[in-house]
Amino acid sequence: MAEHVVSRKTYIVVWIALMALMVLTAGLSRIDLGEWSTVVAMAIAVIKALLVILFFMHVRYEDQKITWVVVIAGFFWLGILLALSMTDYLSRGYLGVAGH
Repeated sequence: MAEHVVSRKTYIVVWIALMALMVLTAGLSRIDLGEWSTVVAMAIAVIKALLVILFFMHVRYEDQKITWVVVIAGFFWLGILLALSMTDYLSRGYLGVAGH
């Protein structure tokens, strides 16, 4: 089983993209985007995670379908986790708390 050899240029370009996204995240943390702050931060985080998974974990060059199934399943479960967390967070103000 031969491994795909990734060029140094590819790693450098991905690293530069990750650093640019990190600077963008830090810069946007200083700007009040209102309700969109979390959405933008999560979108940038997903892009960074995809870059790491695809290039540094070599998933982009993997031929086995089971690897892609595992990656997609991981994002599916992450989506379930975020959806359930958001239902809890968004429903906190529905019931009044005694004494407040």
